[in-house]
Order: sequence, then C-alpha cells, then structure tokens
Amino acid sequence: MNEELIEREWQALISQYAEALPVLQGLIDTHRVALASSFYDHMLGNPDSSPYLSHEQVRNQLSGSLQRWLVNVFAAVDSAQIHECIQLQQHVGKVHARIEVPISLVLRGARQLKTHLSRLLMAGDLHAHAQHAATRLACQLIDLTMEIMSQAYSLSHERNSRAEEAYRLFSVSQNLGAEKERQRGALLDWENQLMYALAMGQKASHLPRLSNSEFGLWFRHKASHAFQGSPESTSILTCIRAIDSQLDALRAQEEAGQQTIEAVDLLRQTREQTRSIRFLLDSLFEQANDLEAGRDALTRLLNRKFLPVVMSKEVLYSRQNGHGFAVLLIDVDHFKQINDTYGHEAGDQALQQIAGLLTSNTRGGDYAFRHGGEEFLLILVDIEAERALHVAEGLRQRIAAEPLRIGNELIRLTVSIGVAAYDGHPDYQRLLRRADQALYQAKREGRNRSVLLQE
Repeated sequence: MNEELIEREWQALISQYAEALPVLQGLIDTHRVALASSFYDHMLGNPDSSPYLSHEQVRNQLSGSLQRWLVNVFAAVDSAQIHECIQLQQHVGKVHARIEVPISLVLRGARQLKTHLSRLLMAGDLHAHAQHAATRLACQLIDLTMEIMSQAYSLSHERNSRAEEAYRLFSVSQNLGAEKERQRGALLDWENQLMYALAMGQKASHLPRLSNSEFGLWFRHKASHAFQGSPESTSILTCIRAIDSQLDALRAQEEAGQQTIEAVDLLRQTREQTRSIRFLLDSLFEQANDLEAGRDALTRLLNRKFLPVVMSKEVLYSRQNGHGFAVLLIDVDHFKQINDTYGHEAGDQALQQIAGLLTSNTRGGDYAFRHGGEEFLLILVDIEAERALHVAEGLRQRIAAEPLRIGNELIRLTVSIGVAAYDGHPDYQRLLRRADQALYQAKREGRNRSVLLQE
C-alpha cells in the first residue's frame, strides 16, 4: 500500500470539503451513540454476523470502539493525525482477517453507516449545497477507510492462507515412519483398554471413548486438518464417531436399566472399525511427503510461523464443538546466566533438554512451539482452565527435576509458566496476551511457578 498516496487523497478530501467538516464533526459528536446502536442492531439482524458478534465481551466493547472510530476518522486533519488514522485502519483490517470476518460484512456495515449519516444530514436544517458537501465528504471518507482496511485485510489473509497451506503439508509429515508407528500403537492401546474393560465387566460409563484417546486427539486436531478433504480422513472421522456412538448407546441403555448390546458384539464391531482405521491411516501416510521446513532447527519443535494457523484452527474448533483449549507460555528462568557462565552451547543444550521434556510429557493432540529465544509455547487441546494449570505445574516440576549436565557439573533448570484458557473471544491474540500477562506475573512473584490468569 502506498501510504503517501493515501495520505494525499485524505488531505485532498479534507481541503475540498473544508466547510463541511465541522458540520460532520458536530453531527457525529451528538449522534455517535445512536450511530453505533443502529449499526450493531442492523448487523445483529443479519444471520451472517452472529458468529462474530455473539460473544458478550465483543458486543460490550465494539459499541465504544465504533464511536471512537467515527470521532477519530473525522477528526484527522493534519498530516500526523491522518497518518495515525491510516495505521488504525490497517490494524483493523488485519484483525478482521485474523478472526476471519468476511470482508462483505465490513462493507455492509460501512454502507449502513453512510445511510444513517445521510439521513441525519437530510433531517438537519442545512441548505442544499452544505448538505450535499457534507454527505459527499462522509461517504468518500468512509469509502477511503474501507479501501485501506480491505487492502490490509487482503494482504494479511493472503499470508494466512499461504501459512495455512504450508502447515497442512507440514503438520504430520515429520518423521513419517515414527509418527505412523506411534499412532498405530496409540490406536492399539485404546483397543486393548476397551477389551480389558469389557472383559472385567466394567460399567459402560467407564469405557474409554476413542475420540478422547491419544490417537483420537491427534487425529481430530492434527491429522484431519493436514489431510483435510481426503476421503480417507473423512472415513476415519466417520469410524471414530461410529465407535463412540456405540459406546454412548451402551451407556444410555445401562442408565435406563436395559442391556441390548452384548459386549462380544460391541467388541467385534469395534475391531472391524479399528482395522479399517489402520488401513486408511496407512494410506494417508503413504500420500504424505517428507518435509523439513517448519521445525525449529535447534529444538525440533514447531516454528512460530505456524502459530496463527494453529490458533485460528483451535478457536474455530472450540466455537463449533464447545471444547476448551489453553495456552501455556513458558520462559526459562535466568537463561542469560547460563549463557554467560557456561557459554551459548550450554544454553542450546538447556533449550533442547526442555524441548524434549515438553514433547514427551504432552499428548499427541497438543502443540509445542519454540516461541523465540528462551520461550516456549504449548497449546493444550480439549482442556479446561484448572486442568491446564495442573498440567503446567506437572511440566514445571518435571523440568526442575531434570538437571542439565555440563561436563562434571549439574545445572538446575527452572521455568516460569503463564496459563490462559480460551474464553470464547474470536481473536486469539487476546488469549496470547493473557498468557503473556500470566507469565509476567509468575516472573514478578519469584519465578519457578505457574500462574493461571483469572478473568
């Protein structure tokens, strides 16, 4: 975007309709509450808008934000103010792309604002020429802000799409042989747990659901995304749902005092379906290519370039299915001292050791990122706040219990962890900021601790 050109166009509009500007500023100052109210009443009446305006906090914040936006747009007259206002439009466009608000809804909202402003101007006591000038200025200035937003939206959306495609190719393509055997083993473990539970006559309420197993979490949150659109992926998800439906039916019959499904029949049907899953899984792995881009070279964890893709995917998954997730932001305590005292090679070894502990002590469906420097980030799927804090504490204790050996010396490693649970807000950046605030609190309170940021 040529910002200088945009600034000149903005300044030219202000100069061309200089006499109309105070009229609009006064009108907006008087009617900004009514403008925001009618805007959101109109948007909430559109079913396409409900996914983006349903969150209570969003509704509470947006009315004030729109009022400030209106005031700022029509108050920008000098070069510095116009430059700042252009930066604001670009930021709004990027946020809309991040939370995937369709650009058509943004343009619909702009049309509603222009219509309402025009009606207010027509209802005033302005003579025809002044009314026409004020209407032209209002419409052209709003159109200009929409142009800036739309361009920022398109650029950000294009970057997100490229990252999305790269992640889909990458997400399960690392160490294919090892991952394939790991997930086949996880599926077999679940099947053995079910067989044992049935053999021991356990109640149906204690039978393990496949979707909540190590394999189920991995497939629902990672593999199904990587192989999205493939018939094998769709078939595996269908098998998982069918198996869990049979277990749910058995639970319902048990609660009703009925027993029409025999354990032997359930086991036979389940074994047939898991055999199909294994066959389909092998086919999926055969289709993948071995890609290396996307792993952090030092720790072998995910590169943070995929964080926006994963966060957006988990937000969407949570809103569609009602499952919570949480973010753990992890910082190595006094890392600079390790580098200064023992050298950067020791620092690298510390990061590698912690990365290995994070990988080996999280589930297949969770995500581990090298967030930068001595920071790591975990996304824990299908989990609530208190449980996420419990996991964080377990990781912290596990890391503290594994000293790093440098020559003949043992170095105690500790970490501070900030925990934040998803609360339904569509913008994942808010969740990341809350995790960062929790981490800051953990460090401020003495380090080597986990803090859950409460609402």
